[in-house]
Amino acid sequence: MIDIQRLRVLRAVAEHGSFNRAAAALRLTPSAVSQHVAALERSLGAQVVARSTRGVTLTRAGRIMVGAAESVAAELEHAKRQVDRLGTGRTRLTVATFTSGGRLLLPGALARLTAAHPDTVLHVREAEPEDSLPLVRQGAVDLALAYHFDGPLPGRPGGHSAVEWTALLDDPLRVVLPGGHRLADRAALDIAELAAEPWVLGCLKTEAYLRRYAERAGFDPEIRGTTTDYFFARSLVAAGMGISLIPSIALVPEAPGVRTVPIAGPGPARHIGVATISRRHGHPPLATLVDALQEQAAAVDGT
Repeated sequence: MIDIQRLRVLRAVAEHGSFNRAAAALRLTPSAVSQHVAALERSLGAQVVARSTRGVTLTRAGRIMVGAAESVAAELEHAKRQVDRLGTGRTRLTVATFTSGGRLLLPGALARLTAAHPDTVLHVREAEPEDSLPLVRQGAVDLALAYHFDGPLPGRPGGHSAVEWTALLDDPLRVVLPGGHRLADRAALDIAELAAEPWVLGCLKTEAYLRRYAERAGFDPEIRGTTTDYFFARSLVAAGMGISLIPSIALVPEAPGVRTVPIAGPGPARHIGVATISRRHGHPPLATLVDALQEQAAAVDGT
C-alpha cells in the first residue's frame, strides 16, 4: 500500500523543485524528505524524481504519482466537508477569483446561488489563476474563476482528472488611448501602428503578452509605467502618459478621458472560465454557481 504521507512529500517536491525547499514548506529536514521519496520509489519499484545539481525534476512515474497525490488530497478535503456538513447541516462553498472577472461576473451569480441555496456558507478569496487553479486541484477551493491567454492553463488543470474546466467567454484586449489621440477615432488598429507609442500597463501578464505581439510586428514597446490595477492604468492614459492594452471586461464602466479601439484581425484575448472539482454534479450549490456564471458570461458576451 502506498503511504499517503510519502505522496504528500512528493507533491511538495514537485511544487518547490528541490528537497530543501520542500523540506522548509513541510517543516521537515531535507534528509527526511529524501528518505520519504526513496521509500516511495522502493514501494513502486520505479524512480519518481531525477536528481541533478540544479534541483529535481519529476520522471514520468513521478508525474503520475503527483496526479494521484492531488486526487487523494482533493478527495480527503471533500470528505472532510461532508463530515462538517453532518455536524452543521450547512454546505460550505469556497470561491477564488481574479479581480476584474469577479467584479463583473461573480455578484449576479452569487445572488442566484444564495436565492437557490440560502443555507450555503460562502467564502470568496481573490487570487490570480496561477495561484487559484492549484487550490482547486488540492481541494482548498471548490471553484476558481480564472483565465489564460494563448498557452495552456496555469497549473495543468485541464489535464488532471480531479478538475474540470468550463469555458465562459473570450475577453479581447483593446487599445486604450487618450481621448484626443490621433488614432482615437479609428475603427480598429494594428499593433504595428503603435510601434512609436509609449505604453502604460495594468498587469505584468499583459506586458508579457504585448511584448510577444510587438515582437511579431517587429518592434520593442517602450514601457513607461506598470501597475497591478487596470483602473489606475486608465487614469494614467487619460493623463497623457501613454497608451495601454486592457481586457474588455476591465473597461467596464467606461472612464472619462480615454477611448478604446479594437485590435484588427485575430487580436489578443483572455480566455475566461471556471475550474471546479470533478464531482460538482454531486454538489448542488456548486453546480448552481457554475450555471449562474455561464448565464452572467453570456449576458456580458452579448453586450
